[in-house]
Amino acid sequence: MTTEQLSLPPGWVARESSSHPGSIYFFNEFSRTSRWEKPTAEDAALPTQVRASHILYKHTGSRNPVSRRTNERISRTPEEAIAGLESIQAKLAEDPSKFEDIAQAESDDSSFKRGGDLGKFGRGMMQKPFEDAAFHLAVNEISGIIQSDSGFHIIKRTA
Repeated sequence: MTTEQLSLPPGWVARESSSHPGSIYFFNEFSRTSRWEKPTAEDAALPTQVRASHILYKHTGSRNPVSRRTNERISRTPEEAIAGLESIQAKLAEDPSKFEDIAQAESDDSSFKRGGDLGKFGRGMMQKPFEDAAFHLAVNEISGIIQSDSGFHIIKRTA
């Protein structure tokens, strides 16, 4: 079965599985990811890299609950973290241009120094919930509250 026969989106190729002879899997040459399900045109439309900024609120249940901004142990509960980010969402709804300033003043991630800027990253480089949100945002779009092992985030895709 050739790629033409499968009509795969650009960057995707069909390969035969070495562990399951006779079974075909699909490999994305751009993102270096593979999967069993045939990719769709929508999959091809997703970028292979994005640039994003974020505001991270860690909480007592976060992985490594220490603020990189203050170097202090985090004492806020998950509920307090969500409430804090909801307040930030309200501020951003009024003025989205304040994202970087708020990240510098509020984020518990070391990226606070850069206004939350994480730079460019590809698939598989971030925790899955964070990655999925960042890759599905439009440029300059701001996410809702996203939960990861690191805590709760508000993400802004910048490129």
